[in-house]
Amino acid sequence: MTSETSLRSNGVSRFISPFSFQETVQRLLAALSEHGIKVFATWDQQAEANAVGLAMPPATLIVFGNPKAGTPLMLAQPESALDLPLKALIIESAGQVSVCCNTPDYVIQRHGLPEQLSANLAPALALIERALRA
Repeated sequence: MTSETSLRSNGVSRFISPFSFQETVQRLLAALSEHGIKVFATWDQQAEANAVGLAMPPATLIVFGNPKAGTPLMLAQPESALDLPLKALIIESAGQVSVCCNTPDYVIQRHGLPEQLSANLAPALALIERALRA
């Protein structure tokens, strides 16, 4: 993969996309669909900013999930629903396109969930990474 991955101490994983902003959004949506993962919403945040007279670089938020994976987390700790369904933020800054999302470990630690439930979230991160391979 030509993109780099970085993990910030705040529990955010950032993937650098080798594709254009629009192609990155489409690749992620296609990968989610191909794997039967429901997309609950897609927000074009740049368009929303423009609608109120503000300018911002391209930014789209995709809210997605799989109830079979997320429900056990919410049953174990109802407040985990604050971070579920999962979200992927696609942003473009200085000509570089990135995809950011919470890490599974962050969600598990934030809500005091059993470590084994991380396996319910990890496939989503891997799917994002695979979708960005050139």
